[in-house]
Amino acid sequence: MTAVVGDILPLALGVAISPVPIIAAILMLLSPKAKGTSIGFLIGWVVGIVVAVTAFTVLSSVLPQKDADATNPVAGTLKLVLGVLLLLLAVKQWRGRPRGDATAALPKWMSAIDTMSPAKGLGLGFLLSAVNPKNLIMSAGAGIILGSSDLDGSQVAGVIVIYTVIAAMTVAVPVLGYLVASGRMAAPLESLRGWLLHENAVVMAVLLLVIGVVMIGKGVSSF
Repeated sequence: MTAVVGDILPLALGVAISPVPIIAAILMLLSPKAKGTSIGFLIGWVVGIVVAVTAFTVLSSVLPQKDADATNPVAGTLKLVLGVLLLLLAVKQWRGRPRGDATAALPKWMSAIDTMSPAKGLGLGFLLSAVNPKNLIMSAGAGIILGSSDLDGSQVAGVIVIYTVIAAMTVAVPVLGYLVASGRMAAPLESLRGWLLHENAVVMAVLLLVIGVVMIGKGVSSF
C-alpha cells in the first residue's frame, strides 16, 4: 500500500497545485457571501475529486490483470498516453506564463463570483475538480495505478481518502482558515492571490513536466 501511495502522491499534488480553483476560493472568501459560497465550493471540490478518481479506479479495474512477473501493455499504453498529455499541458502552461510584471488573465466567469449562491459554488467546485481536463488526467493516472494494483477494497478506499485529502488541501486550508479567523485572513489571501496569478503557471509547468516524465517511465516499465 505504501508503494501505491507513493505513486499517486505526485498526481494528488498536481490537482492540489491548480491556480484557478485556489484563486476562485480566495475570491469567494473576499466576497459578500464568503462563508456560504466558499463552503459550497469546498464540498463540490472534494466530491468531484472523489467521484473522478473512484470512477477511473473502477474503470481500470476491468483491465486484464497481470501476474507479478508479467507485462501489462494495456495499462502501460494508458500511462504513456497520460504522460504525453501531461507534457503537452506543461508546455502550454510554460508558454502561457506571465512575462515581466504582467499577470495571467482570469476566466470571465470569475467576475460573477460575488453574486454566486452556495449551490452554484458547489457546482463550480465539482466542475473544476471532476471535469477540468488537467485534473481528469491526474485522476485517470491515479485510477489506473489503483485499479491495476493488488490492494483489496478497504485499502483502495484508504488510498482514495489520502489522495483526496492531499488534492483538496490547497482549497480546504484557506476556506477553513477563514472560518476560524476571518478578520485576519483578508490581507494574506489577497497576497496569495497576487502571487498565484504571477508565479503559479511556472510552478505548474515544472510539476506537470516531472509528473509526465514519471508517468511515461511507469508506462515503459509495464511492457
